[in-house]
Amino acid sequence: MIAEIRAVAHRAYRFDNPRERHRALVFMVRGLLHRRKLRELYEFFQETEARRAVYKRNPFPLEQATRAFFYAGSTISARISLIKDHYSFLEERLKCADFVDLSLNHGHEIWHSSDTDLRWNAYLKFEPGQRKEGLLSVMMDVDGEHLYQIMFWIEQRDGMPTLVIGAMQGPNTENAQDFVREMTKRAHRFRTKNLILYMVQAVARSLGIQRILAVSNAGYYANNHLRRNRKLKTDFGAFWEEAGGTQTADERFYEIPLTLPRKTMEEVPTRKRAVYRRRFAFLDEVDAAIAARMGEVLKP
Repeated sequence: MIAEIRAVAHRAYRFDNPRERHRALVFMVRGLLHRRKLRELYEFFQETEARRAVYKRNPFPLEQATRAFFYAGSTISARISLIKDHYSFLEERLKCADFVDLSLNHGHEIWHSSDTDLRWNAYLKFEPGQRKEGLLSVMMDVDGEHLYQIMFWIEQRDGMPTLVIGAMQGPNTENAQDFVREMTKRAHRFRTKNLILYMVQAVARSLGIQRILAVSNAGYYANNHLRRNRKLKTDFGAFWEEAGGTQTADERFYEIPLTLPRKTMEEVPTRKRAVYRRRFAFLDEVDAAIAARMGEVLKP
């Protein structure tokens, strides 16, 4: 196992970069300290041909297990368990080639808009920079520029397959507010951060997920590292509550509905009904597109 830990370090880190080299050394020390537990995870990835292919493509699961990732207070045993749950669930649901491809740096488009003057789309993908907060993501781009993304993983909680949202990120551009405002208009005044969550809910339903959880401010993984007086840029709890979420007994998580509740037309002021009709039609199109595109990667 010692040789495998060293091999993973060389696959996961760039040794010509001093900072990366330091992280690699830290990983190897942690790996040696927890080598028995890491062997359990390594052996999990050797059990089937598909998992072996994932392990060959993606060098990060062992590294993720050793670091304080995913949510605040996670233990190495909990991280190993959720990594195994995630890949076991997707291996069961996805076609083999897609299961392997989606493990790292391969996108599968799940929706694109009908706008002809720009390219606005959403896709499933996992990138190395997202590994602190999840094992897969739904990403929304406009002309190749990230608008919103939600990172998540899938684990078994109380005997139910549960999609757990580790973080949501918005645009990182100088004109972020104008960017969001323009795309909100195109979504018939449906906020784009609500739209990315709506898409995650649709993906969850397509996969047969029974429950969605999302980290709270207290549950955000970086609270393992940040000073208590350092505030997050995003108030996760406020947004989850706006989206119909409720805090669980564990203050680190909110429970999010699988389907976004909609107002009836009787509840909408008369002057706003036209825009709500267009918005609901737009969301119905999003649902249909995601169901169809997810059907392409699901096993029959």
